[in-house]
Amino acid sequence: MAWRGLHISNPARLTHRRRQIVIALESEDEELSFPVEDVAWIILDTPQVSLTGALLSALAENGVAMIVPDAKHHPAGVLISFHQHHAQSAIAHAQIAMTTPLQKRLWQRIVKAKIENQAAVLRGIGNDHAQALSAMASHVASGDRGNVEAQAARIYWSRLFEDFRRHDETRENGLLNYGYAVVRAALARACAASGLLPAFGLHHKSQTNPFNLVDDLIEPFRPSVDRMAQRRANDRDGEDLNVEDRRHMAGILGETVLIGDERLTILAATEAVTSSLVRAIQSRDATLLNTPALPLARRG
Repeated sequence: MAWRGLHISNPARLTHRRRQIVIALESEDEELSFPVEDVAWIILDTPQVSLTGALLSALAENGVAMIVPDAKHHPAGVLISFHQHHAQSAIAHAQIAMTTPLQKRLWQRIVKAKIENQAAVLRGIGNDHAQALSAMASHVASGDRGNVEAQAARIYWSRLFEDFRRHDETRENGLLNYGYAVVRAALARACAASGLLPAFGLHHKSQTNPFNLVDDLIEPFRPSVDRMAQRRANDRDGEDLNVEDRRHMAGILGETVLIGDERLTILAATEAVTSSLVRAIQSRDATLLNTPALPLARRG
């Protein structure tokens, strides 16, 4: 299983040679090389990178997600493989044929896990509103028809950061958005590997969004990003995201969560979640969907 991530922040040329990703930095005389099968993701955090067609082909064949940022270093796109699961057609048909009640029960499970993990984040910083969030999680109904997710968010964000507005252009939001984008790319990769159609969501239904399912599945992973961003925001002053901040947040895929009783990196957990979703869809049983739990939010 691929486990390594590469964050390229200096001018470089990337090529493919003997099943190795070869990186030639302009500032160094020597080359770096990594087995392509060990690499799960690459972030090109500089416009001064050149790549060969042979490398792009090798990345696609091996399911490596390549994240390309915009001029402001915000992740803007991701390259994922067309090389799908061996049962792609059967899985796709089952996914499209999902009943509305099954979709709503799956969304209920996702929202409940998200709120439980938000409670764990608050518990970790010693905030006594964690108990209130835990109680709210138990009241999430099928399809979250009571919109408990939004109610929990109002409590959560006001306790996680001082004077915080989610969509302001602040360093805190920059840290969050960068971390979310990295996890989103990993989930897109995992959906493709599991044979799922990323555009066909459970709750998100936008006709212009090719990653509706990814945006459903990311929800219980978000608190892991939040916790890392909150700690990083407290490490230094300043409003702008620098390269060290971005490199730090790219490390989110190496953070650990629990899938059942097993401790996995977030990268491995994305694959565990999408594989379990396939089983849930094929069996028409929402309880088969595994959701990530922060270690402090371990569920029985």
